[in-house]
Amino acid sequence: MYDMKELYEAFSVKEAIELRLAHPEAQIIAGGSDVLVQMREGKRAGKELISIYLIDELRGVSLDENGAIRIGSLTSFSHITRDPIIQKYINVLGEAVDLVGGPQIRNIGTIGGNTCNGVTSADSASTLHAWEAIIELTGPNGKRLVPIKDFYIKASTVDIREGEIQTAILIPQESYENTFGYYYKYAMRNAMDIATTGCSVNVRLSPDKKAFDRVRIAYGVAGPVPMRAPSAEALIQGKALTMENAEAFSLEVLKDINPRDSWRAPKAFRQHIAVEMAKRCLIEATKRCGGEIK
Repeated sequence: MYDMKELYEAFSVKEAIELRLAHPEAQIIAGGSDVLVQMREGKRAGKELISIYLIDELRGVSLDENGAIRIGSLTSFSHITRDPIIQKYINVLGEAVDLVGGPQIRNIGTIGGNTCNGVTSADSASTLHAWEAIIELTGPNGKRLVPIKDFYIKASTVDIREGEIQTAILIPQESYENTFGYYYKYAMRNAMDIATTGCSVNVRLSPDKKAFDRVRIAYGVAGPVPMRAPSAEALIQGKALTMENAEAFSLEVLKDINPRDSWRAPKAFRQHIAVEMAKRCLIEATKRCGGEIK
């Protein structure tokens, strides 16, 4: 039984914006894999909902005129995993979202819902941070582009303003070109579990495959919001592919992350596995890039 006050359906982005303005307290529902569960738990009881699930223009993956990968906010996790553009350029995102829940959740759950929910444990979030994703929001004043690091404001709170809906996620060409990534999710069990910590690393190597030209690392559940580890990124820049540098890189993440104690894991354990995950992800991403850390 779902305790809702009213359900409105939008069939276009324009109609969704109009409904948002007419019902400012209403909450957006896409696939419903988060919203409906929270409603049954009483967290959203008695709320007005605006469904955007029937807006087909918000589905699909494409390349825009600038070479950026455009992922419509209603694109399901299953679609992302199988999409040929994702598989060719940022396959690690498909691998990350393929770890969300079970097949039913991946078929109905959307990338936009996963990010707009604002939780730090979302499996897509750390990988999107590592790819320097840009969030496209559309509202009464047109489109607004927000770097994903600024989109997450605090736990479960994102930068969506009056009348806006999230319409797409963009991955700039300069972020993915000649770059390969790896995502590691640590959870208490192998299936249908929330991440205790998630780590995503992508690597671009020098032309001779002997040095790190560009490295990005991001975490989920290492703080109140998904976050990058810029100290580690700066340390590894231009360094040779050695195990000594990989280990120094992984220890450097401790300067940036701030995991919490919870019933899932104490802070010290999360810090310990964050270091190990950084090293493993760097090694595997480097292999995918055609290099080898020795």
